[in-house]
Amino acid sequence: MSRETLQSIEEMAAARDGEDNRALFEKLWQLTGELRAKVDARFELHPDPSTAELQPFEAPGGAGRGFLSAFSGPEVDWLVHSWIGRPETGFTNMHLTLYLGPQVRVPHFGFALGTAPDIFMYMDYQPRCDLMTDLDALDRYYEPVNESFLKLRGDQRFSPFISRCLYMRQTQSQTSHCYIVKPSEETLEIIARLAHEMMDRWLGWLDEAEPVPEAERAALAARDLQVRRQIVERDPANVMGVKLFGEARVAQLLRALWGGDRKLPRPGGA
Repeated sequence: MSRETLQSIEEMAAARDGEDNRALFEKLWQLTGELRAKVDARFELHPDPSTAELQPFEAPGGAGRGFLSAFSGPEVDWLVHSWIGRPETGFTNMHLTLYLGPQVRVPHFGFALGTAPDIFMYMDYQPRCDLMTDLDALDRYYEPVNESFLKLRGDQRFSPFISRCLYMRQTQSQTSHCYIVKPSEETLEIIARLAHEMMDRWLGWLDEAEPVPEAERAALAARDLQVRRQIVERDPANVMGVKLFGEARVAQLLRALWGGDRKLPRPGGA
């Protein structure tokens, strides 16, 4: 495998369209569910009514299917647990993303898996500050995962996925795990172990987090929302959704991903 992957998700999926990935999809979706169970055990969460009709949804003629649920709560601004695709023909994409409220500065938790048709994986603690100047955040949240990042980067089975979109690269921390990897028992074990390690570490940070002063929360909440919306709307892989579901449905899905149609209030006085 090439050391870096510069092909887009669209290009990779088109090159091997028609591969049956149902078994692999089920394994990855199960892993996503395991992380979600840990989230449910930690947070008070309420389903947002704006995504009720998306559980599940399907394109006319069965061209694509999906499921999208969004939640909010006293500590969580926006949680998305979702998948889209067509497992029997190759492409799928699933998310578990957690954006915290402005009461703490702990990084957000970004997690995505998919079949393109090899495994696409993304795991990151999304920065909420300028890490070139906020050295306390750098040392607290990113230095502890630097060795894990370097170890996986040195594994030749994992090909770093380099987005062609400058903004998408800009949003990733320097310890982000973003790869294309061929599925095997060993690589699936590595992905699962890493996913649980990252979730457990993140939940531990929340238990130790200091509160953000009230006067600073509105600005942090505004920044969080701007970043979340731009990540969703600028994602080059949105073209895959358009192919499966059409422009109108994808516009609805994108709003659901960033909370454009949300009904629940934002937490922490945002």
